[in-house]
Amino acid sequence: MSTVSDLAAAHSAVAPSPAPSSARGPLVQVHNEWDPLEEMIVGIADGARVPRADPGLYAVDYAERHADASEIPSGPYEDRVIAEANEDLARFAETLEAHGVVVRRPQPTDHAAGFGAPGWTTDGEYNYCPRDVLLPIGDMIIEAPMILRSRYFEPFAYRHLLAEYVESGARWISAPKPQLPDGTWTARPGEGPIIAEFEPLFDAANVLRVGRDILFQISRSGNRLGLAWLRAVLGPRYRVHAVEGVYDGTHIDTSITLVRPGLVALSAERVSPDEVPAIFARWDKIWVEDMVDTGYAWSYPRASIWQGMNFVMINPGLAVVNELQRPLIGQLEAHGVGVVPLPMRQARTLSGGFHCVSVDIRRRGTLEDYT
Repeated sequence: MSTVSDLAAAHSAVAPSPAPSSARGPLVQVHNEWDPLEEMIVGIADGARVPRADPGLYAVDYAERHADASEIPSGPYEDRVIAEANEDLARFAETLEAHGVVVRRPQPTDHAAGFGAPGWTTDGEYNYCPRDVLLPIGDMIIEAPMILRSRYFEPFAYRHLLAEYVESGARWISAPKPQLPDGTWTARPGEGPIIAEFEPLFDAANVLRVGRDILFQISRSGNRLGLAWLRAVLGPRYRVHAVEGVYDGTHIDTSITLVRPGLVALSAERVSPDEVPAIFARWDKIWVEDMVDTGYAWSYPRASIWQGMNFVMINPGLAVVNELQRPLIGQLEAHGVGVVPLPMRQARTLSGGFHCVSVDIRRRGTLEDYT
């Protein structure tokens, strides 16, 4: 077994990723958040909107800001928001391609179109954050049982890619499609969870891959039954750990960001030293004390300033970071990590930084034990 120090030394100076290997094998192959990137899906902002009000949208995203669901500002984002978001996504995609990464995109969707299931109807949101929708682990890609009704059919925007991945030998499965009745959510519960436990629920962004160890955040976008389902599906090859008490909002990747073997970035506001997951006991920690407020262009932000923690590793020595997060960039560079600073102007408006708006499909590496 490789030790953390061995792995960190081996990855201390990594050149930009070369073009993907032509060797045969599944196009899906990813074991962690830092191995040299070969293929990635990057989202699009076309048609993005705030969905119509319902109990889930209110409980998950708006309960702290409004007295009732009727105050949710549903409808399309203004044209400037969409244009700026798509410009920044295009620049991100071009940067990845310049480092030899194959970039794929979802198909545009009419998010204003209504749809439903027994007991409810809704409309859509966006295809901006593929990280929430798809969870690749090894050669398997999982459609997540997402927590919001408005995102129920969002995986359909990726079906053309998923079919191609299956033809290459990858495994494609979908978690049980949830019913999402009104009783799924309890807004402002005071004590106890916001989401119920009668069916598996989680966004894929509740999960981080650390080789054989998988972190699963229990929050308002992931429940214990979702954790149990993922453990059962992955089996004994993986150790799936619950992360609790760190952040009861939604996703894990604005609180904990993996840099390379032996180095993790942690939000000092959300993660106390005694709450650091045990698998990082021997790792070096970058304690991020604060974030630069990058602003927003809507009635209020749908994401906190900690969206700035949402960076992506192209390889263990190179990160893509919001260009306004100069203190974080300095901390990464102090640990020998190169940084590509890029604009992400609507990260707080649309609730998605570089990690959220992308999902790694293939990274060049093997399954390792990093604990």
